[in-house]
Amino acid sequence: MIILAIESSCDETAVALVRDGREVLTDQVFSQADLHAIYGGVVPEIASRSHVEVISQLADRALAVTGLTRGDIDAVAVTCAPGLIGALLVGVNFAKSAALALGVPLIPVHHVRGHIAANYIAYPEHHVIQINDTHPTLIIPELMRLLLDDDGLGWDEAWDIVTACVNYTNHTVMSEALETWPQGLIQSQLPRVWEIICEINRRWCDELRARFGDDVRVGRNLIIADGCVHMANLCLAACKTINGVSALHGEILRRDLFRDVCALDPSRFTYVTNGIDHRRWLAQCNPGLHALVCDVLGSDRYLLHPEELAGLERAADDPAVLARLEEIKALNKQRLAAWVFRTDGFSLNSDAILDVQVKRLHEYKRQLLCAMRITQLQLMLHDDPDQPFQPRTFLFAAKAAPGYATAKRIIQLLCSLAADVNADPVCRGKLQVYFLPNYRVSAAEMLMPAAQVSEQISTAGKEASGTGNMKLMMNGAVTIGTLDGANVEMFEQLGTDNMFLFGLHADEAEALRAAGYDPQAYVRRSPWLGRVLERMSRGYADGESYADLVSSLLYGGDPYLLLADFDDYAATHERLYAAIADPAARARLSLVNIARSGIFAADRAVREYAERIWEVHA
Repeated sequence: MIILAIESSCDETAVALVRDGREVLTDQVFSQADLHAIYGGVVPEIASRSHVEVISQLADRALAVTGLTRGDIDAVAVTCAPGLIGALLVGVNFAKSAALALGVPLIPVHHVRGHIAANYIAYPEHHVIQINDTHPTLIIPELMRLLLDDDGLGWDEAWDIVTACVNYTNHTVMSEALETWPQGLIQSQLPRVWEIICEINRRWCDELRARFGDDVRVGRNLIIADGCVHMANLCLAACKTINGVSALHGEILRRDLFRDVCALDPSRFTYVTNGIDHRRWLAQCNPGLHALVCDVLGSDRYLLHPEELAGLERAADDPAVLARLEEIKALNKQRLAAWVFRTDGFSLNSDAILDVQVKRLHEYKRQLLCAMRITQLQLMLHDDPDQPFQPRTFLFAAKAAPGYATAKRIIQLLCSLAADVNADPVCRGKLQVYFLPNYRVSAAEMLMPAAQVSEQISTAGKEASGTGNMKLMMNGAVTIGTLDGANVEMFEQLGTDNMFLFGLHADEAEALRAAGYDPQAYVRRSPWLGRVLERMSRGYADGESYADLVSSLLYGGDPYLLLADFDDYAATHERLYAAIADPAARARLSLVNIARSGIFAADRAVREYAERIWEVHA
């Protein structure tokens, strides 16, 4: 197909002959720059008059240069918007006349979209679209629609472009990030997109059947199934690269969640561990710590080179540095306490160790496990009120999805537990619990610098990465956690002396489920679980029973293995608090955590995306 293409939107007249939308046979341009220079800008009337004078000549010259005739022209394309109205009218009227005279189609072109499309068509390898989870997956059929309908490409050519530039990052193995949309919704609202999805699904099915036959693996990877569009499967069908957000998460995607598609082409699967902006989550939100880091390192170079935080470890045994770090943490706790009182009227004990679990509330993140530990501590204090006990404040901050009844029920339990403990005279000055309402970024900026213990206690194999754990580590909190998500890489950096691990590993958790997990067996073996569960079931001071949550653990299969991990969690808690009892030892642990956190800066993560997924080469 030969297209006569006309551009007259501003101060240059251009006529081109193009073969098949790709090959520019000639491009004849007349510039008006000299005409407008004396006026200091484009004069619309002069631009329009100049277009009238040269446009026919340029068209004749284009034909002469290529040796083509008017009879070889199959279509006329012209810029229709945006631009100077008079200038546009010259080109449009010439194009309409040419198309009418030649008896060929007229194609109006929005020239800004044309610029974008031209880049995609000519250089797809230099364009990247990164899909984060499945929420923006309609990018895939919409880009196909633009290439097919607006740019006139064939299916294979358009598909080659899409599959060369779209990538998919999975951020969690949980179902909420593997969206399914009702097909009727897409059919009614986006009928052309629906047609394209159907064609992608048909071709994807052919590919799956060619590899797997009529195996069940075809069915579970369909894009359209059970009246829904499965967005993750659409990503798997189309995306050039599929990545997880930690080493463990990437491995889970390959061997479990997306194992069928991985078998088709393992090279598409990789991971990039998440990162955080250390300029915000250290320098900006913790100015006291920033000043200390700069003093110890001798400059603020770490802002651009976060790996230089490692130099802090040279001061790990410097009493003056450790004392200053403890002072900074104390001031940050006081600042947080003042803010909490100002905004919520709650008196946070700033003299106690601040032990935080701040993240989205989900059963797999196991806020309930921490509540069970707090219940145990309360019972222990009642058993022996005079025992040595390091004062500690447990702070929770989280939001739950509106339809997630169990998560909201756990929030209710946390609030009941807090009210009970905080009113208990035996716990006064020793144990405190607070649920921070309306958790948000501004609250996190107050909380992260103040925290001393970071609870990262998800069921192993369920947390994709985590970034709250990184923010807390970078601000000097000591982590108690499972070997899950980015905790794996944190542990690689910190080792057993600087991070406190407990619980089943991901493979052990899977093996336990496969062997037939019996939650009640763990209760029978534990010296504490029975008492803790009985207390939760009976309820707290507000009279609200949480027997429903207890029943889900004992008789509902305990899917997130709280009972299996409880005793180890409690023992590790004791070990952690023994390790931080001495202020100097606590400050040293804090400093080592900060020093080894540089690898979790977003600078590293973006660089890995650029090099390994986007293939951007400096």
